[in-house]
Amino acid sequence: MSTATRGTQLAARVREHLARHHPGAPVGELTVLPGGHSGLTYSVTAGDARYVIKAVPPGQRPVGRNDVLRQARVLGALAGSTVPVPGVVAVDETEPAWFAMDFAPGEAVEPVLDEHEVPAATARARMLEIAAVLRRLHTTDVDTPGLGAPAPLDAAGELERWSRTLHAVPAELRPGGEELLARLADDVPQSLPPVLLHGDFRLGNVLCADERAVAVVDWEIWSVGDPRIDLGWFLLFADHRNFPRLGHPVPGLPGETELMDTYRDGRPDLPAMDWFRALGRMKMAAIMGHNLRRHREGKHHDPDQERLPPTIAAMIRTARDILG
Repeated sequence: MSTATRGTQLAARVREHLARHHPGAPVGELTVLPGGHSGLTYSVTAGDARYVIKAVPPGQRPVGRNDVLRQARVLGALAGSTVPVPGVVAVDETEPAWFAMDFAPGEAVEPVLDEHEVPAATARARMLEIAAVLRRLHTTDVDTPGLGAPAPLDAAGELERWSRTLHAVPAELRPGGEELLARLADDVPQSLPPVLLHGDFRLGNVLCADERAVAVVDWEIWSVGDPRIDLGWFLLFADHRNFPRLGHPVPGLPGETELMDTYRDGRPDLPAMDWFRALGRMKMAAIMGHNLRRHREGKHHDPDQERLPPTIAAMIRTARDILG
């Protein structure tokens, strides 16, 4: 069966499901939403309502980032909670699987990386707002019915996983990487009780309207584990200087200390946060190095990746500095 035929069949299935939700209302055609990096993402209307469709790509297995049903589970588990997420309105497990969720109005802008016209005061308020959202996410019961939480990730497991990714990057693209990995491995913190993790929590994955967080999106790599894994990653996006040749300054953006204070909300300090801040930088270096390697090997042509080496080096250097 051709890809075009599978796409046509998927569209028919989606329109049939939504027609049952909106009897008598016209259901529009599926329109590809740009910017997605996992599965297929579409927009579709049904009467006055608008939905987002996440589907497994034709011919692909529903695993990893393509496991859209796993995304639907976590959104369903968070429905009605204090964590804003789009509502799931339809799930179809027939291959290729897909689900439909409410279209959440708003914009997802990463202030220090994206080209945007968001006022600095609004960007600041959004950063503080989602720091509180992250705290609420981490209080979610991981035994919530329907979540189907995986085995928890501890600090050692997270380090091992990302060490493999960094090791796959050519040595010349990760200067100082071996020393950083050794220093992280020498002092792995004891894990805190596991919580629900987003996996890529930052403003670029939160739809906001003015200063309000409307919906946390892009749940492809959610997991259960140490809350400092999410927090250390989120803090990385507080300063444009972490991203040489990529970032740009945003006046008044809250720094890491202010974001951590907002996240804690009067609770005691989290131990060993410097280790998790360094871990976040190592992970970013590994991701960027992986993407640059793929470009240079001709597996994914993207000349813009050639801007990454200064940031990769800075991530490793500043991680080592944080560790002392």
